[in-house]
Amino acid sequence: MLHDLFTPSVQHALDLAGIFVFAISGALLAVRKNFDVFGMAVLAEITALGGGLLRDLIIGAVPPAAFTDLGYFSMPLVATALVFFLHPQVERIQGAVNVFDAAGLGLFCVTGTTKAYEFGLGLTASAALGLATAVGGGVLRDVLANEVPSLLRWDRDLYAVPAIVGAAMVALCIRFDALNGLTSGFAVLTAFVLRLLAMRFHWRAPRAWNRRSAAAEEPSPS
Repeated sequence: MLHDLFTPSVQHALDLAGIFVFAISGALLAVRKNFDVFGMAVLAEITALGGGLLRDLIIGAVPPAAFTDLGYFSMPLVATALVFFLHPQVERIQGAVNVFDAAGLGLFCVTGTTKAYEFGLGLTASAALGLATAVGGGVLRDVLANEVPSLLRWDRDLYAVPAIVGAAMVALCIRFDALNGLTSGFAVLTAFVLRLLAMRFHWRAPRAWNRRSAAAEEPSPS
């Protein structure tokens, strides 16, 4: 089904673009944590490929694409080199990086859901793996960097919710036999726009009702 949505060359180019921007975010976090170049490369690789690797191992698509396509593995290294030499300039265009990151989020939640369904999973499980494809690398990145994953923090703009919406839209399209290039593109666009709106207006998920915690609240980063 996935090959019916995009030609192989277009799909490969989109994957590499998503991998690149995710890798940039991993390498930038490594710089902020004062990691050396090896640590930068590790965080770039795990951020870019972790979600897809997890999905492929679960659905039995082995060896995973990350180990069979040199482009997938080398693109995070290119991102690492770019950040290593130009990180002040990359930091200055963080807003643009965030936009591309949102685009990668939308793309990966859709392709992840579709690939999981192709390998025989049900709709709910496929959507869950679409979410994991989109956000799994970021979670692994934060864990390796000894941080609470951004996905779980109340003071972060919505990230998983746009991916959930995109993955759910794909699952519904599959259910009603309506998945094609147009509807899949609309799902990507929806997740992308929701993420952009969340960043623009600082949308956040609600915390517990009548919360009465004495724990100190960590301020939101500037």
